[in-house]
Amino acid sequence: MKYLDEYRDADTARKYAAAIGDITTKPWTIMEVCGGQTHAIVRFGIEDLLPEKINLVHGPGCPVCVTPVEMVDKAIVIAALPEVIFCSFGDMLRVPGTKSDLLSVRAAGGDVRIVYSPLDAVAMARKNPEKQVVFFAVGFETTAPANAMAVHLAKTEGVQNFSVLVSHVLVPPAMESILSSPQNKVQGFLAAGHVCTVMGYKEYAPIVQKYKVPVVVTGFEPLDILQGLYMCIRQLEKGRAAVENQYSRAVQESGNMPAQELISKVFRVIPRKWRGIGEIPQSGWGLTAEYAAFDAEKRFDIAHAAREEPTECISGLVLLGQKKPAQCPAFGKTCTPEHPLGATMVSGEGACAAYYRYRKGEAA
Repeated sequence: MKYLDEYRDADTARKYAAAIGDITTKPWTIMEVCGGQTHAIVRFGIEDLLPEKINLVHGPGCPVCVTPVEMVDKAIVIAALPEVIFCSFGDMLRVPGTKSDLLSVRAAGGDVRIVYSPLDAVAMARKNPEKQVVFFAVGFETTAPANAMAVHLAKTEGVQNFSVLVSHVLVPPAMESILSSPQNKVQGFLAAGHVCTVMGYKEYAPIVQKYKVPVVVTGFEPLDILQGLYMCIRQLEKGRAAVENQYSRAVQESGNMPAQELISKVFRVIPRKWRGIGEIPQSGWGLTAEYAAFDAEKRFDIAHAAREEPTECISGLVLLGQKKPAQCPAFGKTCTPEHPLGATMVSGEGACAAYYRYRKGEAA
């Protein structure tokens, strides 16, 4: 396929791998932040091409995976209300809450619908004025512009029966949380290219300066990832730490300024809890006062309640890069895509799901 096959060329991949081998003299642990990158690494066997000294660990860059249990429980409560049409992207329907999931709510008669854009949910609210239409606004910075536009459009058009259950999280605070942990082993990052398409990459500079780790903005195809690794390892071997942009065909340093302006109008930075990780300060978005009327948590007066993760699930350690999926005793046994214990086994971008699909034989 034109514009895709060229980034999957096997001969070029082997040349990049050889170049990485030529410059690698020390062991290095590098984290790819994005779940899409994790999926590509596992699917295309990129780790098998690398020198043994290079250890790739998988970060918390899957928005479905890091949505906390209590937020899923809130979604389940709202979705079960008879006056509600609950809208979500499809990958959220099977994410386990404390006792159930959204798919079970739909099976029991709840009006839970899969949409492909938050604007579809706004249109649904217009067509169903007798119903309350709620959109589950989950994601990193990548999905924030569309979610912000949906809320802004609903306010502008006076669509009062539309609201959003917001569970937005931000990448840079998560990276800093990982680096500040006493258990941290990460020495360099491949940053998520699509996040940087929206936000640019200026905000990584303070992290690089503080922790002295290289950050390379990287795409999602095999050659993108191999080139990003080469750039990161080259910095590590030279004792440098800087922000570099491998994904220059899509990312500019300043990002998408109109999108950022809309986001800052609709959302404000708040603390967020991450599934399997805990609360990270200033790591999420919530609605600003101007758009607070569209907050589903307030509209339906859903009380906060802390929830516990299944004790046998190590998804938090996987998301922090401290464990690989196959090191979990439940992997491929009591935890499968059909019966997941944690969200990392549900989402197509989850590390556990990727390992189950492509490396199931590595189960502990």
